[in-house]
Amino acid sequence: MKYLQLVWAALLRRKTRTLFTLLSVVAAFLLFGLLDSVRGAFAGAGSSVAGLNRLVTISKITFTMQLPKSLLERIRAVPGVADVTYANWFGGIYQDPKNFFPNEAVAPNFLDAYPEWRMSPAQRTAFGNTRTGAVVGAALAKQFNWKVGDKIPLQGTIFPQKDGNNTWTLDLVGIYNITDPKQRAQENALLFNWEYFDEARAFGNGSVGWYVVKVGDPARADAIAQAIDAISVNSDHETKTQSERAFQLAFASQFGDIGLIVGAIMAAVFFTLILLTGNTMAQAVRERIPELAILKTIGFTSGSVLGLLLAESVLLLLLGGVIGVLLAGSVAAALEATSGFVLPPIVSAVAVWVRSLGMMVLIGIVVGALPAYRGLRLRIVDALAGR
Repeated sequence: MKYLQLVWAALLRRKTRTLFTLLSVVAAFLLFGLLDSVRGAFAGAGSSVAGLNRLVTISKITFTMQLPKSLLERIRAVPGVADVTYANWFGGIYQDPKNFFPNEAVAPNFLDAYPEWRMSPAQRTAFGNTRTGAVVGAALAKQFNWKVGDKIPLQGTIFPQKDGNNTWTLDLVGIYNITDPKQRAQENALLFNWEYFDEARAFGNGSVGWYVVKVGDPARADAIAQAIDAISVNSDHETKTQSERAFQLAFASQFGDIGLIVGAIMAAVFFTLILLTGNTMAQAVRERIPELAILKTIGFTSGSVLGLLLAESVLLLLLGGVIGVLLAGSVAAALEATSGFVLPPIVSAVAVWVRSLGMMVLIGIVVGALPAYRGLRLRIVDALAGR
């Protein structure tokens, strides 16, 4: 610690260069914090549903495989199940493929499973009584300037109609709002009647995408999930009952291997960071060769000079890295508020800090090792020659 002032002065020798290098480190660890959190979300979704009052039952084989509607009453009969509903992913397009938003065919009682989705009683009744009725979230209605009474044509990308028509025209009968600010992203969905969907689609009739199960006693959620999955054991439609969060992550993973994608991005980011900070440290040492020689002249050992240079690179990584991880926590909170995708804690997570600090120290040593080794082998006579 007694040489901290000397290390700090070396960092401030070229303030502009240090500032830009520091910003690069901040950006790298901002990405690291976010990507590591995403990786942790997918890796840690787990199968435990203890303490949850709403579960999701899907096919054990793959999210995209349909389940028979005949499971509805059998699931409802499981002790501890308060209610059960179902839905089916539709995947339609409105006007342009860029206008993507979730759209699902849902059971008449689907909204009862989500009391946080608020809609007037009159609109709920209209949704149940209108064969082609649809409801949308307030955010989605605002985006497309929709109002109750509008007709919404969706182009089917997965499910064509029996008559060959690929346009599903829906009547907007309700607009719902989300009470929880952290779940406002769920206002970007469109729901329409499953009965209409099932009657009109060309294939898959009598099957559903997933079941949503309301649990009477959250403490018994694990046992209830096991009992539900036991219904279809050794059948051609075995099920997996999990938390809503695990269900959302399973859906997102359909777009690719999230772990591989995240790992590849982090590897590219840190490879670039090593090149950048390594170049900065190499330049810093080249400029200070005479100064390092003077330090040796006044009594600093080769080991002390080596330690000073390594401390300088590690300090640079620690400063930028800590700021980056703190910013990642703020960005993650903002993403949760806008997307509804719940990430594990970043700033308060010990594991994230341990991994981050380990990366900071490791990269600091790696980028400082070669310049520091040059300082270790420095000969005073050669360094001061011509001075």
